[in-house]
Amino acid sequence: MKPVFPFFRRAPRVNVIHLQGVIAARSRGNALSDRALAPLIEKAFARGRPSAVALVVNSPGGSPVQSSLIGARIRRLSEEEKVPVHAFVEDVAASGGYWLASAADRIWADPCSVLGSIGVISSSFGAHELIARHGIERRVHTAGQSKSMLDPFRPEAEEDVARLDGILSQIHEAFIAQIRDRRGPSLAQDRDLFTGEVWIGQSAVDLGLADGIAHLKPKMQELFGEKVRFSVFSRRRGLIPGLGARIAGDLGLAIEERALYARYGL
Repeated sequence: MKPVFPFFRRAPRVNVIHLQGVIAARSRGNALSDRALAPLIEKAFARGRPSAVALVVNSPGGSPVQSSLIGARIRRLSEEEKVPVHAFVEDVAASGGYWLASAADRIWADPCSVLGSIGVISSSFGAHELIARHGIERRVHTAGQSKSMLDPFRPEAEEDVARLDGILSQIHEAFIAQIRDRRGPSLAQDRDLFTGEVWIGQSAVDLGLADGIAHLKPKMQELFGEKVRFSVFSRRRGLIPGLGARIAGDLGLAIEERALYARYGL
């Protein structure tokens, strides 16, 4: 039998993943996608036998599919590796950002954090009057009567709007099911939390959307001891390949990201 030396015991370790930015299928700029994050998340659960994985979330949302894929990956690895997950919300975890936070076993927020927005949105524009005013004729040929649904250069059709409402409702139901599954009994039963409304810090805690007001280091020290160690896992970005296209793409993403954050006054 090998002798046991208490002073050789490893200090608890918490692996930290930063989830910051818009959630989108395209792996561009700060965009969060399952494809881009998969290697990072896999390493965070595998490296150094962590006592916990901490998600630092700062996202106004984005793609519901990517939110679902990233969240599902976190849950699968947590259960396989038997590693608890804690989410720490910074400025905002709204819409898809809150979906990501809900993948954690516990959600912690700052007193000023914005949480919630459990809803689905689709935005577009209508330019049919503008092009008509300038004598421009829109010509679209399709095989399939629904192929040109909600064309912004044609007047809005009632049947198209009804079809879109059906799509958004199904995505909304999937979002609600995710939150009910993850937060369940913690959620306030006397409030409708699925209207797309957001709440700040302690209000979100009172409604069961978060478990308390706390910051990463002191909370992890409280749970795992003063000697807990932290390892941060972050993405690396190349600088040279496709630089021009990347700058243009990043600018477009930055504008989109700025607009999403602005919804929450940030």
